Amino acid sequence: MSKSSYIVGIDVGTKKVVAVIGEVNEENKIEIIGIGAAESRGLRKGVVVNLEETTTALKKAEEEAELMAGVEIGSAYIGISGAHIKSFNSRGVVAVSGKNREISREDIKRVIDQSKALSIPPDRVIIHIIPQEFVVDEQDGIKDPLGMSGIKLEVNVHIVTSAITSLQNLKACIERAGIGIEEIVLNQIATSASVLTHDERELGVGMIDIGAGTTEVAIFERGSLWYSTTIPIGGDNFTNDIAVGLRTPIPEAEKIKKKYGCVAGPIADEQETIEVPSVGKGRKPRVLSRQILADIIQPRAEEIFRLVDGDIKRMGYEKSLNSGIVLTGGTALLDGLEQVAEEIFDLPVRRGDPSGVGGLVDRVSTPDFATAVGLILYGYNKGLEKGFSKDRKKGIWTKFTDWFKEG
Repeated sequence: MSKSSYIVGIDVGTKKVVAVIGEVNEENKIEIIGIGAAESRGLRKGVVVNLEETTTALKKAEEEAELMAGVEIGSAYIGISGAHIKSFNSRGVVAVSGKNREISREDIKRVIDQSKALSIPPDRVIIHIIPQEFVVDEQDGIKDPLGMSGIKLEVNVHIVTSAITSLQNLKACIERAGIGIEEIVLNQIATSASVLTHDERELGVGMIDIGAGTTEVAIFERGSLWYSTTIPIGGDNFTNDIAVGLRTPIPEAEKIKKKYGCVAGPIADEQETIEVPSVGKGRKPRVLSRQILADIIQPRAEEIFRLVDGDIKRMGYEKSLNSGIVLTGGTALLDGLEQVAEEIFDLPVRRGDPSGVGGLVDRVSTPDFATAVGLILYGYNKGLEKGFSKDRKKGIWTKFTDWFKEG
């Protein structure tokens, strides 16, 4: 079958690279048919610091996914994150130029182009311009103004920029791995496609994705992304805290976190114990209460949520979270994390597991696959907006309309 039959998402994380292959079935729904994961040692807090290590991890994840799916990857949607990502909102205004003052596709393109006509530092590049809403002659809240009549057209957009060098290094690794790039996608945008519901996006919701190296935050309201940021603290900080607090090697601390990690004290039974390997040769492992582990992890969780809460309030978005908070990312698997978040934010909190796909669902239905699955859903939705559909006879995506409003 043609490579164009498939949509591939690759999450290049600080701790691991995850590749997921999806196929569009005859009902135009996505089925997961291949999954690959490889330990990543070439990134630090979302940024490539070793090209060779990152390329090796990409190749390994790609080959594992290809082997499972029985297909070859042609190109993929690639997630990007890190503290080098900077986002802000902007506004564009143009006069409607069409006949009878009817808004055309050209008017929409011009107003979006005008919204990015601002001073971007020479070391940065725009990776997304996301329309939030259009305004036609002071009437706001318009999602698609095409064909409407008006004199003045305005648009509010969310602009995402990346450090040029960080983006170039990521692209270099992907190209060295022999993978074509469909699009570089901000992790928050991709992840939201797999863990947020339509109602949450409309009413207003905060999404917190706690990965190994960073915590990514996004706020959606009225169906659009209004705020995104990255905090350089993540699951690795929990691991380091455990290693120091329990005096155990970092690899063992990581295993303990994954197997026994919990946040809220009451969840940890005081009678429950864990075996903790000691540092150095010849030292016997120690048996400690799981409550001690919770006492080590909880302060770091509270720190992350307080930083996010302070950031949201500083930007004035605290009243936008009508649907509460959704936690995702690998660290969201820690027991009791939702309870701690509810106490800090004073809002309902739920764990965000990826959904919206079929096939090997049981293998990807945990928060650590949210970004990779989201990248596939992002690519699928992009295809629908561009006007592509699965040709049932040929088994490939075919184009039935040629217009897509670039965002």
